[in-house]
Amino acid sequence: MSSSDVVAMDGPDRSKDSPRDSRDLPSFMSSCYPITLKFMDVCYRTKIENKSKWNFNLSHVVGKSSSDQRSTTAIQERTILNGITGMASPGEILAVLGPSGSGKSTLLNAISGRLTGHGVTGKILANNRKMTRPIMKRTGFVAQDDVLYPHLTVRETLIFCSLLRLPKTLSKKEKVLVAESVIAELGLGKCENTIIGNTFLRGVSGGERKRVNIAHEMLINPSLLILDEPTSGLDSTAAYRLVLTLGSLAQKGKTIVTSMHQPSSRVYQMFDSVLVLSEGRCLYIGKGSEAMNYFESVGFSPCFPMNPADFLLDLANGICQLGSSQRDKSNVKQSLIDSYNTMLAPKIKTECLMESATDATRNIDFIGSKQHRNNSSDRISISIWFNQFSILFQRSLKERKHESFNILRVFQVITAAILAGLMWWHSDFRDIQDRLGLLFFLSIFWGVFPSSNSAFVFPQERAIFMKERASSMYTLSSYFMARIIGDLPMELILPTIFLTAAYWMTGLKPELNAFLLTLSVLLGYVLVSQGLGLALGAVIMDAKQASTIVTVTMLAFVLTGGFYVHKVPSCLAWIKYVSSTFYSYRLLIYAQYGDGERISSTLGCSDRGSFTASCKFIEQDVGGQISPLLNAGALMFMFVGYRLLAYLALRRI
Repeated sequence: MSSSDVVAMDGPDRSKDSPRDSRDLPSFMSSCYPITLKFMDVCYRTKIENKSKWNFNLSHVVGKSSSDQRSTTAIQERTILNGITGMASPGEILAVLGPSGSGKSTLLNAISGRLTGHGVTGKILANNRKMTRPIMKRTGFVAQDDVLYPHLTVRETLIFCSLLRLPKTLSKKEKVLVAESVIAELGLGKCENTIIGNTFLRGVSGGERKRVNIAHEMLINPSLLILDEPTSGLDSTAAYRLVLTLGSLAQKGKTIVTSMHQPSSRVYQMFDSVLVLSEGRCLYIGKGSEAMNYFESVGFSPCFPMNPADFLLDLANGICQLGSSQRDKSNVKQSLIDSYNTMLAPKIKTECLMESATDATRNIDFIGSKQHRNNSSDRISISIWFNQFSILFQRSLKERKHESFNILRVFQVITAAILAGLMWWHSDFRDIQDRLGLLFFLSIFWGVFPSSNSAFVFPQERAIFMKERASSMYTLSSYFMARIIGDLPMELILPTIFLTAAYWMTGLKPELNAFLLTLSVLLGYVLVSQGLGLALGAVIMDAKQASTIVTVTMLAFVLTGGFYVHKVPSCLAWIKYVSSTFYSYRLLIYAQYGDGERISSTLGCSDRGSFTASCKFIEQDVGGQISPLLNAGALMFMFVGYRLLAYLALRRI
């Protein structure tokens, strides 16, 4: 990415680059190819293992065989969606309503093609044809959770996404113009230079964060936009403004399908069509303005004027009060299901079966196929890979610098350096025991510190990674390499500052070569420790569990590192050969004392009968070392091995 693009992120000259004239935008942004979405008899079933503890214990009592014991683990099939049929047309908003657990999110994932496996049945059609890959590229999906990098500004977020997601046929300037156009279209201009923020970092408001998520999908100018509860967590005014934005998008010919938990009355009035779900079954589908009349016609009406959405939610929960009486929940739901199957289901199925072939279908297939061919070539193009790597690398630097140079983290490192300098202030070269204690302290601190921090990296970024990979924004290898290389300059600055301060305060070997060798060993050890944390984090994919395993692993490495115990029990002796602490400690000793002959002769340890504590340390720690090249080779092997393990673990997901 050129320097001009970086300037564009920070704030371009609006007079030159502002996309106020639609002629400046790429052609695909100035047109919308209408999609009529139909879904017929959509069902989704999932299998759940139900292990009966009582049956298992009883099997021991009655003496069942192991094969009989295994049979007590029952696999039950649960129906999440049961024969859902509906249709969404261009220029309209279809709202899926229902209580929590009714199947709203599952339905949206099914019609967007995000549910894989054999659990989904039924037909999902776009313009009376199956949802092919080209049409999927004209479909935007906005998940319920706001998954964004907190330290990037709104502008940076959308420009990075634009550079990664838009086709290679567009120039970088055109991609930036697309991002600016979406910012203006969704009313994000006032907050474009504000960071996204999160729970602990003040940033944009909740409504603005939702619009940024929608903007992610608007960059591709989707013909079909699917949103999973976009108003969750917003107050009624912010929710109304967001739905107004969706309404303006629908007026441009887009098909909008969204789920809502409990919309306000004025939000409800903006829905063209409504689909009401209850426990995976449909209770109503049709125009939102006709819903109350329909339910009144089947014997259900509110006792007093109320928000239609609230009334529909009560019915979906099986709650209905008529005067002083209250109907039974099961009777309410069954009555509504029977009424739907009798009165509405045949009508909606007839409408969905009507053929309405349009020229737009061929246009979508043509454009989508062309993009598909381009993306297929992207996967094998080295230049595209390096372009993705460059963009991801710059994004990683912008995002990670705030975390790597967090005030508390810098304070922690500087404090540790000062304490070490004061504790070992100008220690004597001949005080071998204290010196070895200092070197082992370096191994402990710079083993635990980077490994513990890096264990959180992939678990914390998993949601963003999954979201962007689902949109085919980049390859796994380009993301991984940008993440690994992007961390190097930031992970190595703090240990360099630490050693520069502590080395001269503690009076370690006052030679430049010795200092540079010690620094090289320490930095290499930091990278190995970081790789260990990355690997365990990627394998476990749970931040707390990964942190615990890292702590236990580093504890084993420290105990077998060669300072505390020299005669390690034979059953545990193998641990030191996989311990990065063991090899780094040996290399740090070599950087200060070489092969130990000089210090040995200085202390007179070569004389027979010399059994002082210092001579013991020289004999056991300094003397008789493994070749420094073998130690360095072991650390290099771990450096590569841990990162390869992390990459393979990420491929699973």
